[in-house]
Amino acid sequence: QQQQQQQQQQQQQEQQQKDGDATTPDDDETTPAATTTAPSAMDEEAAIVTEAINELITETDTLRDIASASRAKAEREQKEREDAEEWRKNIDVTALQNQLLRIAASTDRGQYANSMEKEEVLRLVESLEATATEIAPHKPPSPSSDDTTTPLLPPPLIGTWSLLYSTTQLFRSSPFFLAGRSTCRTPDQVKQYDWFCDMHRAALAISNIGNVRQIVKANGRLVNEFEVKVGSVPFLGEVLPRVRYSGGWPVTVDGAIVSSADVSPVNLMEESSYRFGREGSSNDGVDESDVEDIQSSGRRRKVVAEWDLHMDTVQIKGSNIPLLRNLLDNPNVRLKSRDLSNLLEQSVDSYTTPRPKLYTTYVDDGMRIVRDEDDHVFIYGRVSESEEESDYKGVMADLGVGKLLEGFNDAVTKFYL
Repeated sequence: QQQQQQQQQQQQQEQQQKDGDATTPDDDETTPAATTTAPSAMDEEAAIVTEAINELITETDTLRDIASASRAKAEREQKEREDAEEWRKNIDVTALQNQLLRIAASTDRGQYANSMEKEEVLRLVESLEATATEIAPHKPPSPSSDDTTTPLLPPPLIGTWSLLYSTTQLFRSSPFFLAGRSTCRTPDQVKQYDWFCDMHRAALAISNIGNVRQIVKANGRLVNEFEVKVGSVPFLGEVLPRVRYSGGWPVTVDGAIVSSADVSPVNLMEESSYRFGREGSSNDGVDESDVEDIQSSGRRRKVVAEWDLHMDTVQIKGSNIPLLRNLLDNPNVRLKSRDLSNLLEQSVDSYTTPRPKLYTTYVDDGMRIVRDEDDHVFIYGRVSESEEESDYKGVMADLGVGKLLEGFNDAVTKFYL
């Protein structure tokens, strides 16, 4: 019995021990739980690090693309400079200018040029523009500076220039008509303005255009002198019916339309400025999708100087009309376009003072090529380095009758005192 009792007690102890082992958590059973929570935290941290690395890689790729584009642009510009230098070595600038001058002289500054002559002029102009070299570095004084000795404009551009050739009406070289064009906001308005200018010239067909000068001053002043002669009595038969003569009297109404503007330099060639386009197409009208085609076609030209013009006044000088001459010579009798623009800008919300642009694309000691915002070409020849405006005091206010009588006496009557 004692042995049986001991065996039963022993079996109970063993059973209790087994039960205790089943209810007590073992270290091996807690380990999986620990290992399931730890990897979750590590994955989250790894994801954050991976995202940061990806962003860094993206930014690096962007910077690499920018650097690559910059290098490509620098290489392209260097290639263009080398090509231009090679071009300059192989081209005869004097021969190009002589060809331009021959066409300008035979077509009255382009007024009577045919289509072939116009195309030839554009070819010659573009060849000269391709040889354009940088002007001497020039730093104009700041607006707040009291410096009155340093010129606002670079010296190679300063002086008196005469208009030799134009691809549009000669009077459109005037700041007044340039400002008029600058008020156009749509292509239709530009076409209407072109038509108006053509009709304006057609209406004045009985007039002869004399010298057209542009005086560029060191202080940033631009003065345009447009001299014109108009038949005072164009058809003599209309005045004297008994006279069977279809011509007019050999006297003319003379005068000069003088317009002035202030120049604000925008850009110089030392910053390698370029603009696109050809004759008859405005730079502003170039569609972005066409830029690549324009670049690949080589239609790029350097800009020696870019100007904004601020129109100021228009005045009639040197009139030979009796009595009216004294009135027109009065400085107070002139069209103050700037004051009128300022008044309109203050009164009309939609009005903005026009600031036309001029681009000098070539300049040397004797010739200067200028384009407007429509790519019209104006070719100037240097007259002198003088900044003085023309003096018209010597013009007699007698409609030229005095000169007519003097010539008649010398040729016919020969009566001398």
